[in-house]
Amino acid sequence: MKYQTPLAKARGLGSAKSGTKHWWMQRVTAVALIPLSFWLILFVQQLFHASYPEIKQWLVSPLNFTLLIAWAFVGFYHAALGLQVVIEDYLSPEWLKIVTVWLVKLTFMGAAIAALVFAVRIAISVG
Repeated sequence: MKYQTPLAKARGLGSAKSGTKHWWMQRVTAVALIPLSFWLILFVQQLFHASYPEIKQWLVSPLNFTLLIAWAFVGFYHAALGLQVVIEDYLSPEWLKIVTVWLVKLTFMGAAIAALVFAVRIAISVG
């Protein structure tokens, strides 16, 4: 039986000060997604009424291209942050948490890179 003071029991169990950045980034990306999502809705509405060459011409615009890539990267990053919180809250084995968080991060990073590659290929093919 161990006899420890409450201070000795609590030592090493306090805040690691690592959650603040994560919390702020979730809020910042959520706020950034609001105008980007309104823009994306307008883009998708145009997809229904435009031909493929018209969409390619629209995508060549630096503003539209930048907003599309920004939406993809911010959206995937926001989703990865949210899933990380869910994983850390609901998975018990520590090794499973670590593996799952890394898989989620790699998956969303791959999806963001794929979105960039696809957008670049469409924009370059205009001619």
